[in-house]
Amino acid sequence: MKPRISLSAMTILFVTMFAGLVPPCQSQTLTVLHTFTGTPDGANPMVGVVRDGAGNLYGTTLNGGSAGFGTVYKLSPGGKETVLYSFKGTPDGQNPYAGGLVRDSSGNLYGTTEVGGTASQGTVYRVDHLGNETLLYSFTGGTDGGIPYAGVIRDSAGNLYGTTYFGGGTHNYGTVYKVDTAGNETLLRSFSGPPTDGKYSYGGLVRDAQDNLYGTNYEGGFVGGGTVFKLAPNGNYKLLHSFKRNPDGQLPFAGLTLSQGNFYGTTISGGTFGFGTVYKLNNTGSETVLYSFSAGADGGLPNGGLVLDSAGNIYGTTYLGGAFGYGTVFRLDPSGNETVLYSFTGGADGKNPYFVVLLRDNAGNLYGTTSAGGGSGCGGSGCGTIFKLTP
Repeated sequence: MKPRISLSAMTILFVTMFAGLVPPCQSQTLTVLHTFTGTPDGANPMVGVVRDGAGNLYGTTLNGGSAGFGTVYKLSPGGKETVLYSFKGTPDGQNPYAGGLVRDSSGNLYGTTEVGGTASQGTVYRVDHLGNETLLYSFTGGTDGGIPYAGVIRDSAGNLYGTTYFGGGTHNYGTVYKVDTAGNETLLRSFSGPPTDGKYSYGGLVRDAQDNLYGTNYEGGFVGGGTVFKLAPNGNYKLLHSFKRNPDGQLPFAGLTLSQGNFYGTTISGGTFGFGTVYKLNNTGSETVLYSFSAGADGGLPNGGLVLDSAGNIYGTTYLGGAFGYGTVFRLDPSGNETVLYSFTGGADGKNPYFVVLLRDNAGNLYGTTSAGGGSGCGGSGCGTIFKLTP
């Protein structure tokens, strides 16, 4: 199995460079809603949160919980955390990595685990509001796919759609799949790799009004820098964009955000300075680079996805950079001008937001997680936090 993305020697250097700087005036107020401790509440939340009508937040942790294999949790508006489910490994799955949650009208939560299940190749699961888990599908690593890093999306009939990093048959470059309400899986696409196709997906899917599916491949394409693809309901596949590294970026770790017919996303590398980009694609695949990160005060390595407001402003996070080297929350205006809304200090506020897609409420508050920091647990690096950023 390919290793997860981790700090390289270069990113450690940047963390060291920025860690001693004097704290600047932060442009927004950050409130830590919860600090994870590892056991029993979970550790290392890699993804963002979803919210119900009562203001409760729901998410997953990669590690921790009663068995150490990760959790599904609920956080009340008052800050009380409840572990809804702790993964056991077999047969229910373990380590929900980049698989955030989707919630239905009955309060059921759907997601994926990276590994575990009956074949140790990952699972698709459902957890109800009482914390009862149902294993919907267990991947075999064969033609059906394996290692579903990304989460799922859900259509009005209750079908779930997602991607796997491995599996799919001849090339083993990953798949696009569908799981119906009875737990039956249908293979929608096996990636064949470069030069005319991508390979490996960390990010999930988005779906338009015509039921077309769109996503990203982390690698592959014409020059190996990753791709954006379209998959129609009839199975027709189109490579919308092949990343060239410079200036348009390379290695799209996260998936896409669809807004008013355009797609928005991030790359963790490439661009003018080599530390990632925010890009925009129209429906024909024409790309505009909105911003290139320098890994300085502006941030670097934007691992997560994006959220837009009604005025077209774009919000996201970077894994490192900022005033202290531990990552940022940023805003881009429609013209691509960046404002750093918050720089993580690496202390009680947390550090290194990972695969986060920020949640934005009607008042403009932003909710997210950090993968580490927040305390001295998890070997001294901290087990991560849930935060709220107030305008």
